[in-house]
Amino acid sequence: MGSIWELDFYSRPIVDDKQKKVWEVLICESPLEIGSNTDALFRYAQYCPSTTVNSGWLRTAIQEAIAQAGEAPIRIRFFRRQMNNMITKACQDIGIPAQASRRTLLLNQWLQQRMEQVYPQEPGYQGGTNPSVRLEAPLPQRLPDALEGQKWQFVSLSATEFADMSEWEIGFGEGFPLDMVEVSPETLIPGVLIFSPRALPLAGWMSGLELAWLRFDNDRGARLVLETGANESWILANLNNPQVLAAAKDFESAKQKANGVHFVAVQSDPQAESFAGFWLLCQVNLP
Repeated sequence: MGSIWELDFYSRPIVDDKQKKVWEVLICESPLEIGSNTDALFRYAQYCPSTTVNSGWLRTAIQEAIAQAGEAPIRIRFFRRQMNNMITKACQDIGIPAQASRRTLLLNQWLQQRMEQVYPQEPGYQGGTNPSVRLEAPLPQRLPDALEGQKWQFVSLSATEFADMSEWEIGFGEGFPLDMVEVSPETLIPGVLIFSPRALPLAGWMSGLELAWLRFDNDRGARLVLETGANESWILANLNNPQVLAAAKDFESAKQKANGVHFVAVQSDPQAESFAGFWLLCQVNLP
């Protein structure tokens, strides 16, 4: 399996000598395993004048990043939906799939670090926020009938139990180092186990969705919603039982105590010793 990259291409809180916004591309390698050394992962940054913001400039920047890394990624993730056309075209022109995704934890942290420590040192820095354009998200969708889990339950694991995650038997899934989000070893990581006789097809379908995070939604009736891609969401379960509703609220509370970290797993039945799917997730605030 090759590497996956995370990419952001957008204006920064800096202006040039003509008072035009300076743009920047940031590219980093996704940490895919619980034991990934984030300091060793590939990173690339380059400023771009506002007069040359186009897919051609971005394509060249990605090619330069590939040359520095020594190999191309198997795909590139990006979270800014308003940049979809430009990023997708630049990636397509060099034969790399681009995928809208909120699973960009390392990129988000790097961007925040640059907002606090790098950009303020640049000539032309303009303080304050540098928000992207907020786009409305569609309503959550129902899972396809054939892929709905037959049973599910809330569970939790201590952070120390994830140390051996790379050795677990998992069909589809992805993790990241827990030290990225400053989770102590004794922290309880909440999660949801989904049981289905079609566990492998369900896990395979979920793996193509770019899982972002799971949340308890009480705005339009109590339900568990799985957030995926850049703005898609799916109704994992409707919560009608008072005990289950209380457990969902406990799940959200535990997730907050774990700095947003949680997990979703798929098994054929409660006695299974392997996972058809297992994803370590983290709910974050995107720029």
